[in-house]
Amino acid sequence: MTRAIRVSLTLLVTGLCTAYVLWKIDLSRTVDVMKEADLGYLLLALVLMVVTILPMAWRWQLLLRAKGIHDRIRWLTRAYFVSYAAGQVLPTSIGGDAVRIYETARRHPGQGNTAAASVLLERAIGGAATLMLAAFGFVLAVGHYDVGPYLWVEGIFVVATIVFGFLLFSRRVRPLLAVGRRVLAPLRLDRIVAQVYSALHSYRENVGVLLGVVAITLGVQAVRVVAIWFSGKAVGIDLSPRPYYVMGPLLFLVMLVPFTVNGLAVRESFFVSFLGGVGVDADRAFAAGFLFFVVTVVMAAPGALILAWEGLRGSGRAGLPREADG
Repeated sequence: MTRAIRVSLTLLVTGLCTAYVLWKIDLSRTVDVMKEADLGYLLLALVLMVVTILPMAWRWQLLLRAKGIHDRIRWLTRAYFVSYAAGQVLPTSIGGDAVRIYETARRHPGQGNTAAASVLLERAIGGAATLMLAAFGFVLAVGHYDVGPYLWVEGIFVVATIVFGFLLFSRRVRPLLAVGRRVLAPLRLDRIVAQVYSALHSYRENVGVLLGVVAITLGVQAVRVVAIWFSGKAVGIDLSPRPYYVMGPLLFLVMLVPFTVNGLAVRESFFVSFLGGVGVDADRAFAAGFLFFVVTVVMAAPGALILAWEGLRGSGRAGLPREADG
């Protein structure tokens, strides 16, 4: 995809979502709602979001260790914070993942393919675990909230996840991938894509690790849904956590759309659309989404400080790790 096309899609998606939000809200009333927000609830949301970074670093460590790359939880946690900082200016979560891949590849020379595979697989497993959590949320919502339209959204992601998993781990599909290599050859991407795919495919031999990563991811996302609920409580949205266990996982999936900077407008329009469907007025729904965005920005602050400190010390170059279990 050329830069011009990506920029055009970014402007289109952001513009459409912004127009939808402006159509639904009263800007002056929304500002008043945010001014009256309960900072205690926002602090709780921030604490939960920060605390979940440690188990996320742990699951990444498990994936790397399965392929012979040993690194410390301390550095992996640092890499996560830095990726969150990068994600504030790069396209959604994908930009942060690219930074983690780059830093890990520099830190472990000759292991770039495995580094990319670990991050990409972590993201794919995260998506699959999110769908499992969303299915649980829909069961909770039956008979309580009208979330029927969002079943289509989940259905699309379910089909895509099944297809991706089949292509990734099935041995029968591998010979067919030669067609893809021929397509990528003119772009000189065939070799690197094949190497990363092989690294991903090799994880089929580590079923126990993959199941462990799924379990950790489910726990992390369940906690992060509570952080979204706290953001709603901060602006006076009087709902139980139940609908958020439908909304939260879908929000995590929507935020993977790689055509906006940090999910700008996409996140807020999703809050307005979903919460509006369960009886929340658009102004409070938008305020909840925007304040959750503020929480994620504050959560990225340590990463920015780390980069600034390393820049001042001249230690931005990733050094070789010590062998450690974390």
